[in-house]
Amino acid sequence: MSEPWAIEVRAPGKLYVAGEYAVVETGFPAVLVAVDRYVTVQVKSSDDTGHITSDLNAGSWLEWYRRDTDMVIEPDEAPFSFVLAAMRIVEEAARELGESLRIFDLNITSELDDDSGRKFGLGSSAAVTVATIRALCELYDLDLSRLEQLKLALLASIEVQRSGSGGDVAASMFGGWIAYTAFDRAWAREQRAAGHSVVELLKTEWPGLSVNRVAPPADLRLLVGWTASPASTSRLVGGVQSRKTQGGMDYPQFLAESARCVTSLVSGLNDGDSEAVFAAIRRNRELLRQLGERTGITIETPKLRHLIETAEEHGGAAKTSGAGGGDCGIVLISNDADIDGLLASWERADIRVLNLYVHQPEG
Repeated sequence: MSEPWAIEVRAPGKLYVAGEYAVVETGFPAVLVAVDRYVTVQVKSSDDTGHITSDLNAGSWLEWYRRDTDMVIEPDEAPFSFVLAAMRIVEEAARELGESLRIFDLNITSELDDDSGRKFGLGSSAAVTVATIRALCELYDLDLSRLEQLKLALLASIEVQRSGSGGDVAASMFGGWIAYTAFDRAWAREQRAAGHSVVELLKTEWPGLSVNRVAPPADLRLLVGWTASPASTSRLVGGVQSRKTQGGMDYPQFLAESARCVTSLVSGLNDGDSEAVFAAIRRNRELLRQLGERTGITIETPKLRHLIETAEEHGGAAKTSGAGGGDCGIVLISNDADIDGLLASWERADIRVLNLYVHQPEG
């Protein structure tokens, strides 16, 4: 009989509520919510060779061992790029804190895609990074705060991808409803290149980075519709970034309007003001539509537009979630509205309702 898993950590998926695209710029806000679909990471000690297994990517796996303190990976590490980046950053911190490195097996299971492997757009890369960070911090008995663990996860993330705000990582790390502003990625890379230790960076205040709790909507229900058309966030965000200064695009104005909109949303949520929340959601939808039109990037697809318009017809306020281009749309709607009628209209349009609830705050 094989040894049982010694450590098990799960990290929730996320949905963007408002502030998409602007949030990739340092210090600009977004609102996100963590949801009750999870990536689970299990860890146990091994001897000479470690194994990473996953039900993601058609059941991929790899083996690894150590040459001195270095990890040697076999075979292709691409499917596990975020996991390996998380492993390396935790072990760098562990070495700095005087811990001896270990060999271990790590197993990953995910609820963030459908039975055919299509992703729902709930942030699987962020969730697997967070779950791996937290599991290995437990393995090495690192006494780090949740914010310090977030910084580890963000450092791992920027090793893998150039773009991305880290909002999905923060939502997965802290749970609940949060307001997030992005750290200065260039600054973080400069600090790493300058040779600052990981532990030193964990104790440093990061330019732009903030995470604050937001009150959940008191009298509103969050509905999520999935278009069954996965989208590439990095491609869409990269497309907007490459075109933000072209044509009739007033990008600084978009950023300022987005910040005002998100600030109004946060105030509306914290004050329990449903009308202010609805107004902010609708305003953010319009800002994203304009951004898509002026950059030539399809953010609101025809199916997402149908999802949004039918929600509005039934008394809700709706918009795309995340980068758009497919994936999910979100609706905030009163509990006494015609929710059954809305869901029936989505079903007729082949829009799948995701039965999601909020993952409660942690840390």
